[in-house]
Formats: sequence, C-alpha cells, structure tokens
Amino acid sequence: MLVAKNEQGQSICLVKQQAVGGKKFFCPGCGGPVRLRKGQVIRPHFAHISLKHCRYFSENESAQHLALKTSVYQWARKHNKVELEKWLPEIEQIADLLVEERLALEIQCSSLSFKRLQERTHAYQQAGYRVLWLLGEQLWLKNRLTKLQKQFLSFSQYMGFFVWELDLKCQRLHLRYLIHEDLHGRLQCLTEEFPLGVGNLLTILRFPYQKKKVAVLKGRQDVQLLDYIARQLYHHSPKWMAAQAQLYQKGGNLLMQHLDDFYPQIRPPQSRCGFVQIQEDLTDYYANFQTYYQQLNHKDEQYLYSPVFYQTILKKNSTPN
Repeated sequence: MLVAKNEQGQSICLVKQQAVGGKKFFCPGCGGPVRLRKGQVIRPHFAHISLKHCRYFSENESAQHLALKTSVYQWARKHNKVELEKWLPEIEQIADLLVEERLALEIQCSSLSFKRLQERTHAYQQAGYRVLWLLGEQLWLKNRLTKLQKQFLSFSQYMGFFVWELDLKCQRLHLRYLIHEDLHGRLQCLTEEFPLGVGNLLTILRFPYQKKKVAVLKGRQDVQLLDYIARQLYHHSPKWMAAQAQLYQKGGNLLMQHLDDFYPQIRPPQSRCGFVQIQEDLTDYYANFQTYYQQLNHKDEQYLYSPVFYQTILKKNSTPN
C-alpha cells in the first residue's frame, strides 16, 4: 500500500511525501500495524506485518501493482481531483483511486474469485459509485476470454463489449473493444492505445461512451468449420454435444448442416451468470445482432459493427417509405 496512518492518525502518502517521519504506521482499513519498506527493486511502500485480520488487502502488493497505481494516480491528478487508496467507510472498502469523488478505479494485476469481484463491484454500485477495473498484464485478453475476464467487460452502444488494460513496460493504456468470440471460442476485437500520462485520463475513460463513427471489424470466418464440428462431436465436446442434443429435439443433425447454417460465426460474448460490470439490459442488442445477419443474402464474409449500428439499420429498414 502507498497510504497509511501514523501514530497521530494522520494520513501518510508515499507518492506525495519524500521524507516520512515516525516509526509506527497502521492500515487505514483494518487498523493493523504495517511496516515501511524501502528497497532497490520495488518502490517504497507499506506492507502488513500480518494480513491475518485484514479484509481489505488479501496479500501484500506486487511491484507492478504499486507502480501502476502510482502512474495512474499521477496521471489523474493533472486534471482531476483524485484520492489514492481512499477508505470508503460506508462500504468498508479501499478504492485504489477515487476520481472526482464518485468514480472508483481498481487496478487488478492478479486473479481473484468471481464472488469477490461481484461483492466489490455491487458494493460500489449500491453506494452510488461507478467502478472501472483496469487490468494488469496477468489478466490481459489473449486468444480466448476466460470466465473471469468476461466479468471485467464493460459495454457501450458505440464500442460494444470493451475492457481496459494497463501496460507498465510500454507505458500504455489499451482499450480492447468490439469484443466478439467465434464458434471456436477464439477472441476477435479491435485495440486503441493511449500513452500513460498524456491527455486527460477521465476524458479518455469516457471515450467508449462518446458518440462517434461506427466502429467496424472484419471478422475471420472458418471455411472449414464443418470439419471442426465433426471432430468436436467425435471427441464428445460438451459444448457441441449439447448443441447436437438440442438440434436432435427439432429433428436435425449438426453433421447434416450447411456452412451458412452457422452464420454468423462470430458473435458477442455471453455469460450464463451475467456480466458483473454491466447493468444494461442487452436483450435487444443480441436480438438485433442476430436479426441483421440472418437477413443478409451473402454469408461468405462477416463485418462486425457497434451495437448502435444494428439498432439504427433495422429501425430504418422497418420504417415504411
């Protein structure tokens, strides 16, 4: 941690203060004793002597987390009111950063349980805070979306599903957006990059919600998809066996389908338990997405668009001349 209380109850911030007096320091959450650590590898920070009784820090922080928290704090304070490691007594949580008193920024560099993520997010939301999670390298999106990564996704009509990633090495903030999955479960999306410390951070974080030209991604379809499905059925893949059973009930068979029957191959992510970060009702988006591609005559390629595109074009096509 970068903020602790001294014996007089004063807040000590290691980002602001070069010299720190005193010998005893305490966690602003649990009140337990913490030790000031100064090393050559990891920046100066406070660490619990024992985490046994602290509910606010599950482990002493990594060098990456401390460095990213410092960088984002220094960036945010250039243009906005921001508090580092802000103790919020009404929800008994410590926000990594609290911007303009209502936006909590959580920098997540390691895995955590779905239950813990859900508890933290819902606590913020119920107390009237907006929370945004910025992901460290261990949690970056790769070839496939994990169940946990889906719970970090946000959504906007202009960017679709999106997530923010922090790159300490290259000093970049990545916006991964228009996130979709193909029928192999592979990730397809676009990326926008912003240099750390350049521009107004709050303005950048609002970027996905600003009205703009519709984003377009040319999807990569699999022309050998039928062979892939046959192999999956041969190896009793649970996903495709379930799809086969469902089609059997309608008198069909996956092995008798044509390639066009699986169009669109690339689709928005779905989660059986919902998305922790998303409060909007996505029912219309999924319906508009499916309707648009079902109406297309040519299915040899697939272009993916912002959600607002499907809503607008279907409404336009349904309006009588």
